[in-house]
Amino acid sequence: MSKPPSPIYRTTNWGSYNAALKQRGSLTVWFDPAMVWNGLPTGRRGRKPDYSDVAIQTCLTLKVLSGMALLHK
Repeated sequence: MSKPPSPIYRTTNWGSYNAALKQRGSLTVWFDPAMVWNGLPTGRRGRKPDYSDVAIQTCLTLKVLSGMALLHK
């Protein structure tokens, strides 16, 4: 048996198509205002951490859920 030919889709309204693509990629994330992003002093010598453990776990969770790599400036 041969595979049936796949249908050909033609986009005629590019404005709404682009808007739908943008909306599909939209993601809103709400954070608890009490969450501390800055690292707290450890009580040991040396530089304190830039980010708290909660902030690092949050970013890694978002990375796993979205399947994307993290970007750093």
